[in-house]
Order: sequence, then structure tokens, then C-alpha cells
Amino acid sequence: MKLSRILADIPHEIIQSGVHDITSVTIDSREVKQGTLFICLRGLSVDGHNFIDTAVKGGAVAILVEEFLPIQEFPQDVAVIRVDNTRFAMAYVAANFYGHPARKMRFVGVTGTNGKTSVTTFIEEILRKCGRKTGLIGTVGARIGEEPLNMAFATSTTPDPLELHAILSKMMEMGVQDVVMEVSSHALALHKVEGITFDVGVFTNLTQDHLDFHGTMENYRLAKAKLFAQSNYAVVNNDDESTPTMLKFLGDNPYLTYGLDDGTTLKNTDLMAIHINRFPSKSDGTYFELAHEAPTLHFDMPIKGRFNIYNILAAIGVTQALGVPIEPVRIAISTLKGVPGRIQSVPNDKGMNVFVDYAHSPDGLSNILSAVRDFTTGRLIVIFGCGGNRDTEKRPIMGRVAGELSNYCILTSDNPRTEDPLVILTQVEEGTKETGTPYEVIENRKDAIFKGVNMLKSDDALVIAGKGHEDYQIIGTEKHHFDDYEVAIEAIKALEAL
Repeated sequence: MKLSRILADIPHEIIQSGVHDITSVTIDSREVKQGTLFICLRGLSVDGHNFIDTAVKGGAVAILVEEFLPIQEFPQDVAVIRVDNTRFAMAYVAANFYGHPARKMRFVGVTGTNGKTSVTTFIEEILRKCGRKTGLIGTVGARIGEEPLNMAFATSTTPDPLELHAILSKMMEMGVQDVVMEVSSHALALHKVEGITFDVGVFTNLTQDHLDFHGTMENYRLAKAKLFAQSNYAVVNNDDESTPTMLKFLGDNPYLTYGLDDGTTLKNTDLMAIHINRFPSKSDGTYFELAHEAPTLHFDMPIKGRFNIYNILAAIGVTQALGVPIEPVRIAISTLKGVPGRIQSVPNDKGMNVFVDYAHSPDGLSNILSAVRDFTTGRLIVIFGCGGNRDTEKRPIMGRVAGELSNYCILTSDNPRTEDPLVILTQVEEGTKETGTPYEVIENRKDAIFKGVNMLKSDDALVIAGKGHEDYQIIGTEKHHFDDYEVAIEAIKALEAL
């Protein structure tokens, strides 16, 4: 592709001209080959401008920079283009290079502190069961329908623009009609989805998290709200105090609100769940009724948890925004599968109630513990920790939440990264101590899980929180294989062998 086409509609300045065919685009100098456009990206710890020489030696024929660099530093046949912000420009470069695939499919983006993975998974499954060909992008990877797309991306939730548009291009080639993706606050702040128009944007909730990156809750809120400046329609949680901010960014575009009946009066909410668990669930899940249109619709979903009603309401809202008839949606919801690592039950022959969940924020931990408490008659035991090199302020808060909502806490290591795990646990412990709930600290996560399983009696429940679907633990700068679900099964089998 001609360099001029890749730069179309992107404000830029030519430092050194060159007429080139671009065969690839990258931000990693190790991936440069002959014909590459190399984008100098300023990361949190590495500056791509320091790798220009390596890129040129590797065959880069064009360089995108932010700085005014002397022309004599470059070979004469290398084009050098300056933009104000290479991270911002990269999103448009990627869209141009891959032919704007996002414009050729319906696009749904979901943002919020908690629920993104569940909501996107539910939306995708419902749309697929209603006859659409779907693509899903998020924390658990990318897939078309039920088939994983073998295009791994480096980031945990939202791919970088070059990765994202490569995935979208493949989805378009495979005939995908609807793409549903998680959109993190980091992605929005770092311009990863810049230039994409979402047919529907979804806001789940906003609670404390990621302050290590955003600094303040207001910055965090405003980062989330950016999604709605790029959305033609919004589906928003009417029970969250940050929703008005999201709607301000939406402007005059239409929206649907969703929420739960608070037991006193019906709020001015478009999709309201009422009569929650008024009747026993036929699927051992959750029953509720939807106050939306006459007659009232009954929903029976095979998934537990009050917070999952919010997630399902968000999914229903998206289907309504996209014009899908409600009856096939209701039928699809009755057969939904659970989401890996989200209130995931660990199967066993001993009748032990063991659950793995991704909850890694105060609100997320509160949600999972409250959900399991609803059907637990004995003790509720929780195993959890906090990640290193992340928001330190939430650590004692999570310790307090765990102590208030459980009968016994086992504090353990999560992904300590380059922090001392015992320092992290001391900070978590501060909050747990305040509650007076019995607890212990077992730094080794495997030992903690074995201890929790060994404590269980017939009516008890164990929640292993923080990592969910993750199959690794980051210690220092290295990833080691570790899967809470696998270790829980191992611990149960060891108990059965006694």
C-alpha cells in the first residue's frame, strides 16, 4: 500500500519525503522487515524513538515520529513523517492499512470497571443464537463464533490498534456481521479505539480501580466516558452514579437505561428487573421479570448472582438497540453458558462448593462474595490477594470487603510482579484486621488453595478470587503457569485420596 494512502486524513508533516510501498506496519523494531513503516511509540518504560537506527537497518522504509529530528540522521531513501502524537495517529494508520474493517460490521463496545467480559460474552452468545455471525474480542482473547481466532495479542483486554485492526480484518474476511469487544479505560486513554464508531456503547459500572494509571477517580470516569463520544447509541446502568457523565459524552444520540428494582418504587428505567427470584429457577440459576413492555416478560437464566442480572440486562439492551426481537433473545438467555473464570464452579464428587472468579477490585470482590453468600448456609471462605505494580489504595479496601462478607479469609499472592508479595499482603491485611474476621496469610497461592479446600465442610463455600481465567502467575518479570481452577481440582482430588 502506498504511504500516502496510509497517511490519508491524518494531520502530519513531511520531514523527509519518499515514495514507498508499505508492506507492514509495526511499533516493535524486532518485527521490522523490508518495506515496513516503523511507528515510534512512547511507552511507559520504552521510547520507540531510541530504536530508529535498528528499524532502518532492519529494512524500514518509513518512520513515524513525534520529535523534530534532523534530516541528516536518516538515509535519503527513508521517508520521515512527524505527527503530534504517534499513539493517536497509530489508530488511524492501522485503520487505513487494513481497509477500515470496523466500518463493514456492526460494532458493540462495552466499558466499565466490572462485568465487561461477562456482558460481551452474553451479547455475543445471544446474537449468535439469534442467527448472526459474531466476533468477540476481550480479556479471554478473540474468537469468531465459538472458534478461537489464533491471533494472540499482547495486551490483556483491548488490543493495540495494529493488532485490533488485523483481527477485525480477519473477522471481516470470515463474514462476521457483529463484533462485540471489551473497551478498557486504558484503551480509551491510550487512543486504542480512536476513529472507530460504535453502533452501541455499553456502560456497566464504575468503582475504584486502576488509580495507579489514571491518578484520580475523575480521570478514570472521563476515560470511560470517551467511548460514548464515539457511539451512535448507548446502553447504560441507571443504578450507577457515573451514568450522567457517560450520557453527556453521548450528546443527542439515543440510549436505553437498565437497572434493578430497589424494592420501593420503579425508577425511570427502560429495562427494569423486578420480582427477582420470586419463583425458583428451573435451571438452578436466577429468575427475574422484565418491566419493559406489556406483557411482562419472564426470564430464567442458568447463571447465579444479582450482579449477573445487571450483565444480562445490559445484553438485552444491546439486542434491543440493534433491533433483535425480544422473544428469541429470551429463549437464548435461558440456555446461556457460564463465562470461564466468572463465578465458575469447580466440579467434584464430594459436593464441595468451590468457585473461581476474576474479581480483582473492591466492587468485584463484593459482588462475588454477596452472590455466593445468597446460596451458602455454612461458612463462606475466601482466598484472594492483590496484584503488584497496580493501584495500592484498593488493597486495604479489598481486605475490608473480604472480612465483612466472609467468615474466614486466606490472604495470598496474586500476580506480585516486581513488588515484594509480603509487602502487598501486609497492606491487604490492614483492612481485614479492622473487621475482626478470622484470617491467615499464606503467601504461596497453591498452598493457600489447598488449605482452603481442606477447610471445607458440607455446607461451606470457597471462593478463589482474583485470577479467574488466567493460567499464569507473574512473579518478577516472568510468567509461570498457574491456574486456580486446575489447582482447585488437584486439591480436591488430593482430599479424595485420603
